[in-house]
Order: sequence, then C-alpha cells, then structure tokens
Amino acid sequence: MTNDERVAQLVKDHAGSLLDYFVRRVPDREDAADLLGETLVVVWRKVRSVPADPIEARMWMFGIARRILSQSWRSRARRHSLTDKLAHHLAHLAPAEEHDHAADVRAAIAELQAVDQEIIRLVYWDGFTLTDVALHLGMNPATVRSRHARARSLLQTLLQAERV
Repeated sequence: MTNDERVAQLVKDHAGSLLDYFVRRVPDREDAADLLGETLVVVWRKVRSVPADPIEARMWMFGIARRILSQSWRSRARRHSLTDKLAHHLAHLAPAEEHDHAADVRAAIAELQAVDQEIIRLVYWDGFTLTDVALHLGMNPATVRSRHARARSLLQTLLQAERV
C-alpha cells in the first residue's frame, strides 16, 4: 500500500472522529469543519511522515488536530485582544465633529450607479490606478476613464448641494 493510499484510508477511517474532536472543543460546527479541513491539509502535506502502525497513525493525526486547534485558540485570543484594544482606543477618542463629512461622501457615493461606486472606491479608497480598475473590473480602460470622470463630476455636484 502506498503512502497516499494509507492516508486516504486513514482519512476515511478517522475524519469523523476528528470532526467530533473539534465539535466538542469549539463553539460553532462551521469552525469545527474548518479546523478539520486544515488538519487534513496538513496530513496530506506530511504524507511521507505517516507512521506505519495504524494506532500510531491515528494518534499522529490527532496530534496534528491538537496543534491546529491550539493555533486557532491563539488566533482567537489575539483577535479578541486587538478588538479590546481598539474598543478602548475608540472610547478615548475626541468626540466627532458636529457634522460628519465622511457620511456626506458615503451618501453621495451611494447615489452613483453600482459600477461607478466601485470605480470611485477602488481609485480613492483602495489606491488603484484607472488602468488597474479597468483590469480588475474587466472593462475597457477608456470606458473606466469616462465613467470615472462623470462620477467625479456628479459627486462634486452632490457634495456642493450638501453644503448649501
């Protein structure tokens, strides 16, 4: 039996047990399925390291699962820590201006056609060139340039109307 065949049989025999292992340890079944997928990717990458003994091979797979789960917990802890730091930072920011100009800009952009909204966002928020936007959207560069010019003109009109 080749290594690939052995791993395929191991996955067939133990994937359900590995999924149960994750389900008992994470709050969401979707997370458990994702962790199982990550585990199986590692198992297939390390196909040459699979122990010959079936019991040792099963334990080897569960060792990989344990490391994947541990990484997941560390990532979740870092994410929560960063979220807490951000919340603390936002709580101590100076109060917002009485008039939120960013809200005006977002509202004006929302008035544009969907493709024009995307062009404006890609250029001004994501830093793409018009050529990059054309490639990204699968459009003719000349079309993107003309749509961009019209969208800018309309935005200018809409934002000036807001100031009055």
